[in-house]
Amino acid sequence: MKKIVLALIIALGVFSSSFITKQSQARELLDKVAVIVDQGVILESEITVLMEGVKSNALTSGQTLPSDAALRRQAIERLILENLQAQMAEKMGIQVSDPQLDQTIENIAAQQNIDMQTFRRELAKEGLPYEEYREQIRKELISGEVRRANVRRRVYITQQEIDTLMSLMNEQGAEQAEYRLSHILIDIGSDATEEEITEARDRAERILGLLDTGSDFARLAIGASSGAKALEGGDMGWMNINSMPTLFAEAVEGKKKNQTIGPIRSGAGFHILQIADTRGVEIVEVEEVNARHILIPPSIILSDAKAESMLSEFREQLIAGEADFAELAKEHSEDPGSALRGGELGWNDPSVYVPEFKDALATLTKDEYSQPIRTVHGWHLIQLIDRRVDDATDKRKEDRAYQLIFNRKFQEETDAWLREMRDQAYIEVLDENA
Repeated sequence: MKKIVLALIIALGVFSSSFITKQSQARELLDKVAVIVDQGVILESEITVLMEGVKSNALTSGQTLPSDAALRRQAIERLILENLQAQMAEKMGIQVSDPQLDQTIENIAAQQNIDMQTFRRELAKEGLPYEEYREQIRKELISGEVRRANVRRRVYITQQEIDTLMSLMNEQGAEQAEYRLSHILIDIGSDATEEEITEARDRAERILGLLDTGSDFARLAIGASSGAKALEGGDMGWMNINSMPTLFAEAVEGKKKNQTIGPIRSGAGFHILQIADTRGVEIVEVEEVNARHILIPPSIILSDAKAESMLSEFREQLIAGEADFAELAKEHSEDPGSALRGGELGWNDPSVYVPEFKDALATLTKDEYSQPIRTVHGWHLIQLIDRRVDDATDKRKEDRAYQLIFNRKFQEETDAWLREMRDQAYIEVLDENA
């Protein structure tokens, strides 16, 4: 039945027209379906756009790339995962409204200290139409919410794990060096034979040999890695040793910049790491905030405008002294974690909140109410209770230990969840040699 439905998709709606280049004088070509992904499809144009983006970034940074065939395989894998997450978002009813999307982009521009007009011009200089960039951000927000919703419940942390890490942090010092890791994964299937495992190990050893003779790590990662950051040349970014996967932490501890490590065996396959850089961590005081909020998400029976209007009315009542914030939160807030506490969120580093919420807090003075703000969770009315400078108490250390463990486990579970979703999906590449 699935194949019949997919055949109808191909027959009824998958062709559109696009233009090659100015030199072709707008000669029209038909787009085509390149990959079937469950109930969705990936078009040839999507693969082309992603490959051209990677090539453009590589040209800007002076990075060499593998063959087009290898780059195409990586692009297809990236688009498959994005497509599956988009389908899941649709099933879960996750959406990002235009006002929320516009606010997010304005925040991005503000972080770069430029206005929206300048921001649009900068995008145009890079050859990226604003509407295309806007939809990319929408997809990223939706994918992030899908991952959070599906992966967060898979993360379980015991008090013993927290206590153990706190003891280790106390022994080593609360702050430690950070590593910027580059990563290549030669994957093996869950039901791989001994012969396939041996073949994967040999591939990993050959890659190590190429690295030892001066081959470019990023180029090899793009061409051969099955890791989530393959198209970024395997760059995993900066990580504290306690926030990276345990397997990696044990491998890199005590190693120096530019050292290559591997192959390291895990359930996913054979890993090769390179320490691209290291840096110390400055000891800084962190300002924490205590706030409370009322959350009203739009629904089938409650429009976006009505949710915003309700919170505006609550704000007027609070300012006039006609209502109590805690009582309003208990009665109306849809945040189960804080509603029973009168909306109070407790002391937190503002960075734990979504960008719109964090930015709103930054503008408030003690006891002040925000205007209603929109995030991926819905509409919020926020009151800042107080601010304080973190003094690195035991509670702070415990929170930090918990967050480090959570970040590590969340990344590990995200990778596992994506692999499971990929394995369970119906995938058909229609033209492997295209």
